Amino acid sequence: MGQRSRQKPKLLADKLFAIRENLGISQSEMASRLELDAPYTTISAFERGKQEPDLIILLRYARLAGVSTDVLIDDSYVSNNVSISGVKKSHRV
Repeated sequence: MGQRSRQKPKLLADKLFAIRENLGISQSEMASRLELDAPYTTISAFERGKQEPDLIILLRYARLAGVSTDVLIDDSYVSNNVSISGVKKSHRV
C-alpha cells in the first residue's frame, strides 16, 4: 500500500519570506540566526516553497518572529508580524 502525502501549508513560504523581510536581514543572516549549517540557498528554497524547514527550524522562525508555530503552519492565521498580501490584523481568516 502506498502512503498518502501529507497536507502542506500553502502560505508557509510567503510567511517565512515576510519574517525575514520584517527583520530586515539577508538570507545569509537568517541562516545564521536560525543556526543552520546550510548556506543561504536553503533559506531561498524555504521562501520559494521548494523545500520546507524541519520542525526545529520552524520553531526557530516562530521565535524570531515572536509568533506561535500555529501562525506559520495554519494558512488561516495572519499576524501583524507575518503580514501577507497587505493583511495587517492579527486574526483567523
